[in-house]
Amino acid sequence: MKTLMVQGTTSDAGKSTLVAALCRVLYRRGMRVAPFKPQNMALNSAVTIDGGEIGRAQAVQAQACGLAPHTDFNPVLLKPNSDTGCQVIIHGKVVCNLEAVGYHAYKPTAMRAVLASYQRLQSQYDCVIVEGAGSPAEINLRDRDIANMGFAEAVDCPVILIADIDRGGVFAHIVGTMALLSESERARVVGFVINRFRGDITLLQPGLDWLTQETGKPVLGVLPYLHGLHIEAEDSVPKSQPSEHQQASDNVVGEASVRGARIKIIVPVLPHISNHTDFDALRLHPQVDFQFVKINEDIPPADLMILPGSKNVRGDLEYLQANGWEQALTRHLRYGGKVLGVCGGFQMLGQHIHDPYAIEGDAGSSRGFGWLEMETSLEKIKQLKQISGHLAFADAKATGYEIHMGVTTGPALKSPALYLEGRPEGAISQDNQIAGTYLHGLFDHEEACAAWLAWAGLQTEQHFDYEQLKNDELNRLADCVEQHLDWQVLGAYI
Repeated sequence: MKTLMVQGTTSDAGKSTLVAALCRVLYRRGMRVAPFKPQNMALNSAVTIDGGEIGRAQAVQAQACGLAPHTDFNPVLLKPNSDTGCQVIIHGKVVCNLEAVGYHAYKPTAMRAVLASYQRLQSQYDCVIVEGAGSPAEINLRDRDIANMGFAEAVDCPVILIADIDRGGVFAHIVGTMALLSESERARVVGFVINRFRGDITLLQPGLDWLTQETGKPVLGVLPYLHGLHIEAEDSVPKSQPSEHQQASDNVVGEASVRGARIKIIVPVLPHISNHTDFDALRLHPQVDFQFVKINEDIPPADLMILPGSKNVRGDLEYLQANGWEQALTRHLRYGGKVLGVCGGFQMLGQHIHDPYAIEGDAGSSRGFGWLEMETSLEKIKQLKQISGHLAFADAKATGYEIHMGVTTGPALKSPALYLEGRPEGAISQDNQIAGTYLHGLFDHEEACAAWLAWAGLQTEQHFDYEQLKNDELNRLADCVEQHLDWQVLGAYI
């Protein structure tokens, strides 16, 4: 089995997308290929086929390989719940909450989990494409490193270094990173990839020649800036402006858009927002005017306001209440608008949220918005499940996953929003204005998305297949990488 690792000079240099692209290229060539990220820190996660939890980026990379997500693809997942602490997930299951210093001491234990997963993948696949985390040049984190060169050295695999030229300073990023690596680490870097280039490549060539001469390493390729590319984000919330997919679709919709067929949806960006990829299908939908709104920004009018998931529900609820969102939501409902809560957002719609075991912060209780007659208690066992069923208010299939530690009870649940595997789930108010659910991914599939948009007020829904769009974008990305990378050199490693 061959292994190739992609590390980046900075966060968001393009590691996740390059790994996804390489996986799709090799998959299309008939290879048994798997993604692997030893350690991920992200609040965007996915539920796996073996009932665990991994980073969202590895679920996307698994799709690129034609595989169902598995916990071995991301054996260590860290989910921040404060500025200095996080929930530690090993092989898909929560093991503890640790502050930064405590986790540093825990790393040798985490490394054993990493190597166990990697060894299992070795026995099953022809090739493993590994993604690093952040930058390998964080010298304060070199001791006990399991995410970058510490892993590469442990398994003796070659490394590609990717850097983002769009933000400037690409040569300084590469040369500076190489200077901060040890001699053995520099030796295992087999070449560089420059990402998100715009312009005439001939003007860049002198810099590429200098870089090769300076470092003794080849530039394996320069990847162009792919306008409008949609690959689900690893963690950062995307910008709010309409995507180029949406703008292009507007041209197709034409008269329908002029007639006001669009619907306005907003989502507050909570300090600990999780699984914001729930809303990618809405961001890209040709008839949805979608906007992420920062907590302290002016709150625009909308047809539908959605409260998203959170890794610190009580803290984020308090933040919303302190910044005028309760009054804005109340006014929105008074004028006939709709409100939907997803996971943590669903819990906020109830009367109280209790955290008796200090799962997400200090033990205690918080007052919810009180619009649904129910309460939630955070328990020690996390619910993780891929699940399917249908909506309670429309003839539409629904598929997604549950990932929560809250247990919700109360009369509101007697009027469910969905039926999942035969059981009632979520709640919908008697006046049909407020709904909530624990189901993530509820907009990803065409039937359910159309039904939710109709519930929110969209009268005529245009065909939009988000699942097909995701697959098309992976192929578009793979086509770009096949065209612009030096596969003669790469062929020696994968």
